[in-house]
Amino acid sequence: MNNSLIRSILIFSTLFLTSACSLIYDKHVQWETVKPEVFPVLYATGFAPISMQRSTHETQRMLMAIKASKIAAYAELAEQVYGQQVSGKVTMADLLIENQQLTASVQGIIRGAKVIKSYPVGDVYTTELQLNFEDVYNIYQANQNRKEIKDVTHF
Repeated sequence: MNNSLIRSILIFSTLFLTSACSLIYDKHVQWETVKPEVFPVLYATGFAPISMQRSTHETQRMLMAIKASKIAAYAELAEQVYGQQVSGKVTMADLLIENQQLTASVQGIIRGAKVIKSYPVGDVYTTELQLNFEDVYNIYQANQNRKEIKDVTHF
């Protein structure tokens, strides 16, 4: 009985002292922001037909085509940055394909893109965008600092 009591006290004190080490020593971490060496520049072009816009006024059709071509260019940039999700579905009956579907979608946030050119070419309105990742980096640095460990000091 005496042996088991001494053994229990020894195990308990060992566990207490080992866990107390982390309470005794503390550390201070300094962070340093790391800037990438190379920033890619992406380009995207969007197109929209002018005459097919749903309006009776020519000026309004032009404005709608301008907006549609800009949205198409942003969608192309989102494809380049985030990729495109593709899903398919095939239905079979009696070992014959009955129905085949293929869908694609893009989702993402584009910040810092600039309109380089916006102009009509015949009946199509064209918008060219540029996305410089150095601008994107600066935007994110202003909002949220990405950091790495610079120095750790233990007390």
